[in-house]
Amino acid sequence: MTPNSERDLAGIVAEAKGPLAIRGGGTRPIGTPVDGDALSLGGLSGIELYEPGALTLVAKSGTPLAEIEATLAAQDQRLAFEPMDHRALLGTKGTPTIGGVVAANVSGPRRVQSGACRDYLLGVRFVDGTGRVIKNGGRVMKNVTGYDLAKLMAGSFGTLGVLSQVSLKVLPQVETTASLMIQGLSDACAISALSAALGSPFEVTGAAHSRDDTGRPITLVRLEGFENSVAYRSDRLQDLLKTYGDVQVLSEPEKVAKQWRNIRDVEAFKGDPRDIWRLSVKPSDAPGLVARMPVGCDVVYDWGGGLIWAACQPGTDLRAGLGNFAGHATLIRASGATRKKIPVFHPEPAPIAAITAGLRAKFDPRGILNTGLMG
Repeated sequence: MTPNSERDLAGIVAEAKGPLAIRGGGTRPIGTPVDGDALSLGGLSGIELYEPGALTLVAKSGTPLAEIEATLAAQDQRLAFEPMDHRALLGTKGTPTIGGVVAANVSGPRRVQSGACRDYLLGVRFVDGTGRVIKNGGRVMKNVTGYDLAKLMAGSFGTLGVLSQVSLKVLPQVETTASLMIQGLSDACAISALSAALGSPFEVTGAAHSRDDTGRPITLVRLEGFENSVAYRSDRLQDLLKTYGDVQVLSEPEKVAKQWRNIRDVEAFKGDPRDIWRLSVKPSDAPGLVARMPVGCDVVYDWGGGLIWAACQPGTDLRAGLGNFAGHATLIRASGATRKKIPVFHPEPAPIAAITAGLRAKFDPRGILNTGLMG
């Protein structure tokens, strides 16, 4: 089923006799496999409003992300939250859509400075599980009265409603970018260096620790902005970080962009046969947590250590192996059998689980929207 209008979408949901498996571009099959009739939003495509002067864009949910980024680039603007492209990591094809980005709250390395997708979501239109069309928010930041349903929809993976339209705040494109690099640091030293950079007044927009093409550890700090500002901040950060090792600076725009796309899209695990986990933790806890992981796990740190991507042996229950920790772990890529056996999303504390169940009962009383995807 591929509706071509919001009205068609509402009719399909209202008349559904059983579960619906909601799909945007098909690039992010994250969650427990869903059994249900496929509902594709590819027919709901197109930018409906773009006001560069107001930094506002409104688009139908099935609009390709590439179309939105190209439209913004033509006006020297961008999405602030640098959405990840999951295709390399998940081995999928398809076309990422803006609705899929919002539904999964997809945010890249710049989150440490700019915030997440939901922070730039001005408003939404969606169809709930009864077929009712609901509008929330608008086209400016201070427009919400009552419940902020736009923020609630971000990260709900289509379990509360089917997005038909999103309104976003956009930002001007950056003039200059540079990466500061230190090679050979241990995980603990790398996270200490990244924390020092993020705690400085020099407006770091990326902080990661991975491995270079030779397999050697590399610690990365990104700066963006006006040319003179980037040059000044780069000099000051080099002084700050030199106690950790030799600091090199990469300033060629194309090379810097490629380097951070690799971090954003976790290219290090492209084609890796192992299961992929995503952990959100306190950065200072990250090295110790990684040290407790089973033998055979490799990691990439982003967000200064607050985000850990871990590649582990197939079928590994990483949560069980780590025990209790402050944070949460999500099984991003594994076989269908493993995703049915191991909860994909981190189990919620009882009070939160009760609130979640109440929200789902309110917005999807028949339980037909991506049933079981989030557990």
